[in-house]
Amino acid sequence: MAQAAPEHPLLRTQLLTWLLVPLFVLLTADTAVSYWIALNFSQRAHDRTLVEVAREVSLHLRGANGDVVLDMPPEARRVLLVDPLDTLHFEVASTDGRHIDGVAIAPADGDAAARRRPAAFYDGMIAGEAVRIVELRLDPDTAVRRPGVLVRVAETKFKRNELAREILLSVVLPQVLLILIACIVVWVGVVRGLSPLQRLQRAVAARSDRDRSPVTVDSVPGEVSPLLHSINDLLARLDHVLTLQSRFVSDAAHQLKTPMAALKTQFEVALRETDPQRMRESLEQIYPRLERLSRLVSQLLSLARNEPDAVRAVTMAPLDLDALALDVTTGWVPEALKKHIDLGFEAAGQPVLVLGDALRLRELLDNLLDNAVRYSRDGGRITVRVGATPPTVDVNDDGPSIPPAERERVFERFHRLLGNAGDGSGLGLAIAQEIVRLHHGEITLREDTTDGIGNTFSVLLPPAPPGAANRNL
Repeated sequence: MAQAAPEHPLLRTQLLTWLLVPLFVLLTADTAVSYWIALNFSQRAHDRTLVEVAREVSLHLRGANGDVVLDMPPEARRVLLVDPLDTLHFEVASTDGRHIDGVAIAPADGDAAARRRPAAFYDGMIAGEAVRIVELRLDPDTAVRRPGVLVRVAETKFKRNELAREILLSVVLPQVLLILIACIVVWVGVVRGLSPLQRLQRAVAARSDRDRSPVTVDSVPGEVSPLLHSINDLLARLDHVLTLQSRFVSDAAHQLKTPMAALKTQFEVALRETDPQRMRESLEQIYPRLERLSRLVSQLLSLARNEPDAVRAVTMAPLDLDALALDVTTGWVPEALKKHIDLGFEAAGQPVLVLGDALRLRELLDNLLDNAVRYSRDGGRITVRVGATPPTVDVNDDGPSIPPAERERVFERFHRLLGNAGDGSGLGLAIAQEIVRLHHGEITLREDTTDGIGNTFSVLLPPAPPGAANRNL
């Protein structure tokens, strides 16, 4: 069972995540920082009030017989120590720790007292409630015969926390509204920004598998344009490749139809024969047709294999064109002797290095020599000539010259000259041209004489780079 491809998050989801998540993270961090700032501001504001209360209490201290007495009327106590929201406590104690008046309040630790004299602020607990405490140290006053004393005032934190919350809301609430508006704007912007991709997806999904025309989408942003161009480029390449395949199948079907029909007829005739001798004669007529059919199939496969647009990679290696041409020409000597053709070879006299695929170049020369032997007259002459600068191979014959109007068309597939009695398929020169294109070369046909006799097919190949013979390419 094929494994399902993993699902990837939508681009819209990724964009919204990357845009909105940082906003909410920043909002959270800003809320925490704002609350800390608001709490400190509220703390400082109420600390000032708390130290003023402690000073008012200290103003009512009197010295008596070397001791301290708090002389504060009940009305003054109500004014100073009664608050509608918070509870206030006070204590008057001697500097040696003896309680004099009020509610016992834990003293400040030594470090706080040393750092923040004459007033030290610290937090504590009274009756299970968190309080803020100020400790005011008063030095001895000889004028009123008062010894040194400590005044502590404690206050619960309701007003402090309430003020911090109000400050926080006044700061954070507009930010929350602003971020909500930003989220809506970002959402709409992302959706509208990605709408061309959705239109592109719908346009591609609605296309027929036979429609390979370019995809067009209006108002495509610059970031999407390269994707659209790549899709259209891919469609163009697919159209070209599928057109080649369709043409190949059509050509192959057309070329195979006639010989297959002839073979079928010959077999039917042979099957109806009762005389063994006549049946043998019919089968002997079938054999040459089978050979031509086999050759046609081989050439069709060779043509498909050597089309530049169908070949993904060709392994090029340095080789000696002169030695390769000599080897191929030698192999055609028996066929030339059957028609009493003088097959000659003119070497370059030196190695001719080119970069190429040896099998394909051999097939190229085989097709040129097959064409020359097939269409040359009996007793004629064929010459293979190799040139060094630039690397060339010429195949010259003394058969009837191809008319100028036909010299370009002879390289077309299945093209055959009118009135030619040869049994070729019209594919040999087309295959030769495709192989030359694979090697970035050029093949031409020229007439060497003025008496209507002789043709020369000339193949020009790029030379191998210097030092190619010593490298493994």
